[in-house]
Order: sequence, then C-alpha cells, then structure tokens
Amino acid sequence: MDGVSATTLPDAAWRHRPGLDKLAEVLGAERGEARFVGGAVRDTLLGLDAHDIDLATLHAPDEVVRRLEAAGIKAVPTGIAHGTVTAVSSGTVVEVTTLRRDVSTDGRHAVVAYTDDWREDAARRDFTMNALYADPLTGRVFDWFGGLVDLAAGQVRFIGDPLQRIAEDHLRILRFFRFHARFGDAIDDNGLAACVARANDLMALSRERVAAELTKLLVARAAVPVVALMEARGIFRPIVPEIDGGGVERLRALANRELAAGVAPDAVRRLAALLPLDIAEGVGARLKLSNADRKRLMLATAGAGDEGARGLAYRCGIDVALDRLLLAGADVSALDRWTAPRLPIGGGELVARGLSKGPLVARTLKRIESRWIAEHFPDAQRTRQIADEEVAAALADAR
Repeated sequence: MDGVSATTLPDAAWRHRPGLDKLAEVLGAERGEARFVGGAVRDTLLGLDAHDIDLATLHAPDEVVRRLEAAGIKAVPTGIAHGTVTAVSSGTVVEVTTLRRDVSTDGRHAVVAYTDDWREDAARRDFTMNALYADPLTGRVFDWFGGLVDLAAGQVRFIGDPLQRIAEDHLRILRFFRFHARFGDAIDDNGLAACVARANDLMALSRERVAAELTKLLVARAAVPVVALMEARGIFRPIVPEIDGGGVERLRALANRELAAGVAPDAVRRLAALLPLDIAEGVGARLKLSNADRKRLMLATAGAGDEGARGLAYRCGIDVALDRLLLAGADVSALDRWTAPRLPIGGGELVARGLSKGPLVARTLKRIESRWIAEHFPDAQRTRQIADEEVAAALADAR
C-alpha cells in the first residue's frame, strides 16, 4: 500500500517561500525522494497558517548535506545524529529528516535506524494527523493511518497501540492533550485511557520538556475544558500536583476575562491562575522557567493595587499589570493602546531648585512621582508645580 490519497494539499503562502522549490529539486522531489510532512501539511489542510516546514527524504544525512552544499544551500547539522539537517535555502529554513524507524526507546530517547520505507517512517510518529505527507510538486497527500479522516473529525488518535506509543515517548501524554486542545472535538477514548493509565510515566521526563508542552497547551483554543479533564483524570498529579479543581475554576474565570477584554491568552498568566497563592515561585523553579517568567509568575497574584490600572502598569510594566488586574477581576480597558509616559522631571532639576544632592533628592523625587501617578500623569507644567511644592516642603523640613 503506497498511502496515496485522493486529497491534494491546498495552495498556501509557505509553499511559495524563496528557495523552497530549489531545495525540493535538490532532494529529488520529482522522483518521489522528498515530501513535506507533519505540521505544515496538517495545518494547511485545516486552512491554518503554517510556520515550520519539515521535509522527509529517502537520502541519508551525509548525502543530504552533500547535495545541499553542492547546490549552494546552507546545511546545519542540528540533529544529524538522529537524521535531521537544517537547510537554509534563500533564507527559508527547513528541517530535513531522513526516513527512520525506531530500534529502541526508553520513553525519553530513541535509537533510530534509517529506512527507505515511507510507511515505516509514518508508523513511528505519534498521531495520525501528524503522519500526513505531501508531494512538493503535485501536492498529493499520502496517508497510511487514517489521518485525513481523523483531521476532518477533529479527533487526535495515536498511531497503532496508544500504550506502545506512550512507552516510546512519555511526552506523548501531554502532546495528546495539547493537540486535543488545539484541534480536537470528540476525544479518542482509547488514547485517553492510555494516558490516564500511564500518567506516572511523566515523572521520568525533564522539567523543561514538561514546561514546554504545558505552556503551549495553556494557550490552545480549548485549553480550559482540556485542563479540567486532565485535572479530573489525575494527569497533573505526577508533574504539577498543586493544580486542583480550584485552580481550574480560576483558569476558567481568567479565560472569560481575557476574552471579554480582548486580551490574548498568555501561558504564564494562565499558569498563575492554576496555582494556589504563595507557591508560584517554587513551581516555576521546579519547571525551570526563565528567571523573568518565574518573577512574573510570583507577581501575578499580588492583587490590583490602589493606584489604578495605569498606575500599576507604570510601576510594574504592562504585562505584569495585565496579569494582576485580570487575575483580580479588575478592569483593564484603561491599558488599551496605552504607553507608559516618563516622569517629566529629574533629580538635576530638584538640585537646581535648591536641594542638596543625595538621599534627599531621591526621596523628594519619589514623592513627586507618587503624586504625579495619583493625578493620572499630568503634563510638564503641572509636574513642575508639584515639584515646587515638594521641594519647598523638603527644604522646610531640612531647616
């Protein structure tokens, strides 16, 4: 069975990126030696914008490199040990991977061997919708495992035995839920049962891999009901046991506020909603989030404050202000298209008014700034009046 279907890949902007036709030619697409695969094929069939482009090829990695370099295409051996070469053709970046089959797996890493069997390469992939290939020249789609039917039905389904797929790579548990949150309608019961049964396998994964999947899941189309399902079925218990039903309800409320305010979903903000107070920093550290994201996670639940939305944004930054306001259920409309102004006076001007350099200038400037914020950022003339009053008071206190 050659996997050929009656479906043709629709035209899409990414198919006209510079250098892509040359790359396909160099890798022998006209002889059936290279095909698009994975997300670009899936998303184009769904009418979505595709970003990353992947090509599968019959050629071994060293032959891929030889062909690319002979054609003047940059070859970067990003994952050559596992058969992947990054090609940069006229600025277009494509991941080129030799057809593979798994020799052994341990749930985290796989030892692979190269093959010339397209179906064998498709069989080692996770879900049927991710095992669709397309001819770069004709757009003809190849499907060995019913991926086109599942894509049309909005069903994320493992290829073959779900338990075996999970045993090969435990991250597929989280990917199952992430892809369901992004594309799914009716959940696959066999896949769900396997994920629940093997949830403890997630403990073997690196925290970075867990965090990467979780943050993508949290901003997906159906993140809230899927997170609720995961919490109810115990999926989070091995990796983020702090997530409970209360967190799910806070996430649901936050998602509704984001939608009402026209604010894009944000993974860090949504993670903050899921976690109880006072433990966010610890969870961020355990998931090995960046220092900036850990700090933001910790600040997100600090409340709306009493300086108003713009005052909060001025002191904390727009992102943190949005986090705190939305999580607190406060109005964020004042921040729409607002840019924080700069205090129109500096310490030098206070010295010119008679203050001595040093702590007194800093304290007076802070009082001026607080009044300026409280008055909703008045213009330079009003700010100078505030400065005159505060300098006079500071000089009087210093006598």
